[in-house]
Amino acid sequence: MSRSLRSWGHFPSTPQTGHPCHWRINLEPQLRHLITVHGTTLPFGNGRSYGDSCLASSDHVLQLRPLNRFIDADWETGEICAEAGVTLGEILQLAIPHGWFLEVTPGTRHVTLGGALANDVHGKNHHRRGTFVHSVLSFGLHRSTQAAMTCSPTENPQWFAATIGGLGLTGIISWVSLRLRKIESSLVDTIRVRFDRLSEFFVLSAELDPLHEYSVAWIDCLSTGRELGRGVFTVGTHRTRGPLQVASSRSLRVPLRPPLSLINRHSLNIFNRSYWTLQPAVRKHKTIAYSPFFYPLDHIEDWNRIYGRKGFQQFQCVLPEAVAEDALAQLLTSIASSGTGSFLAVLKRCGDIASPGLLSFPMPGTSLALDFPQNHALTHKLLPRLDAIVREAGGRLYPAKDAHMSGSDFRKAYPSWEQVEALRDPALISRFWQRVIQ
Repeated sequence: MSRSLRSWGHFPSTPQTGHPCHWRINLEPQLRHLITVHGTTLPFGNGRSYGDSCLASSDHVLQLRPLNRFIDADWETGEICAEAGVTLGEILQLAIPHGWFLEVTPGTRHVTLGGALANDVHGKNHHRRGTFVHSVLSFGLHRSTQAAMTCSPTENPQWFAATIGGLGLTGIISWVSLRLRKIESSLVDTIRVRFDRLSEFFVLSAELDPLHEYSVAWIDCLSTGRELGRGVFTVGTHRTRGPLQVASSRSLRVPLRPPLSLINRHSLNIFNRSYWTLQPAVRKHKTIAYSPFFYPLDHIEDWNRIYGRKGFQQFQCVLPEAVAEDALAQLLTSIASSGTGSFLAVLKRCGDIASPGLLSFPMPGTSLALDFPQNHALTHKLLPRLDAIVREAGGRLYPAKDAHMSGSDFRKAYPSWEQVEALRDPALISRFWQRVIQ
C-alpha cells in the first residue's frame, strides 16, 4: 500500500493512498473491498494527470500500474492487446523493432493505456488522425454494479463513448486492444524554423500542416509588442527508410524538490530569449530519433520538481478556429503582463476529426498549453483572466490538465457531462468531478 501518490502537478496537495492491483482476477474483489471500507475510490495509473482528475474524493485509489502485461500481439496486422497498466513507452519498446508505432501519442510515453483511453489523449498529429480513441478497437470495463463487459464502437457502444475521455468514472479499465501504425524507420524527418509573431504561426501552419504527419510550435509567452507570440515551428514525418531502434532508457534526473520554484520571470526571460535566438531563422531540415521529437521532457526524470514544493498548474485550452488568433493574442498579452510565465508553452492546431468520447477535449481550432508555478496570484488573478478569455471565445479547458476550472465553465463546455454522470459508476468519483458538477 502506497500513501504518497500525487498528481503530476502536485496541486492540489492531496496525497492518495494507493491500493495496488497485480492481477486482473483480483480487480472486482479489490474494488468491492475498497467500497466497503472507504465508500468510493478511483482508478489510478502512472500519475501523469496534472490536476485533480486522478485524485479520489476518498483519497484512496485503486492503483493499476502493476497490471502491466501484454496479452496478445499480431505483428502482421499491428493489433495488440495489453493490460491497462502498460505504458505507451513499454508498447514502443516491443513494437518498434517489428516496424510499428502508436497511431496517436501525447508528449510523454509514461502514460498508461488506461490513462490514455480515460483522457482520450491527443498528440502532434490530431489534424491527421484525431485522438487516441481512433486507434482503440475494444477494452474491458469492470463496474461495481454489474458484470464485466467488453466495450467497442459496436459492443456496449454507450459505455464505449462515456469511458473514452471519461476520466476513469464509468468503471475500471482492465485491458485495451488497439491498432498500431506501420513505420519503416524509428527516425523522424523534421523541419524547424522560428517565427517572429503570432500571425506567422498561422501562415506556417496553413502551409505545412497538410504536408506533414506531425506539427507543433513553441511560443515565447513573455514576448510583447510586434514580437507577441513569436516562437519556433516544427513539423515531422516518419522517415521512409532507416533503422528500427528503440530509444535508450538513460535520462537525467532532478534529484530533489527545492523549497521555491526555479521558474520565475528572470529565469524565463533568459531561457526564452536564448532558446528563440538559437533556433534557425530559415527552415532547417534534420533527421532525428523519435524520442527527442515526441518525448523531449521524458529525458529528464521528475522534471516537475523544478516548480518547488507548491507544485504547478497547467493551463491548456482549445479555441475555435474563427477566433483563435485574436483570443490567443489576448491570452499571451495577459500572460506577458502578469509577471509570470511558462517555458513549456506549446501551440498546435487541432483538426476536424471528431471523437466519439462524450468528454473528449479537442475540437477544430488551436490549442495552447502552459505550465505556471503555483501561487496566490496565479489562482486569484491570472487564471480567472485567462478563463474569461477562453469563455468569451467559446473555447474550453482540458480536464486532464485542470485544477481550477469552474463548474459552470465545465458544464457549458462539455454539455454531455450529464450523460457521463448517468453512466458513472456510483463507487467512482474524483475530486475534479466533485468540484465541477456541484
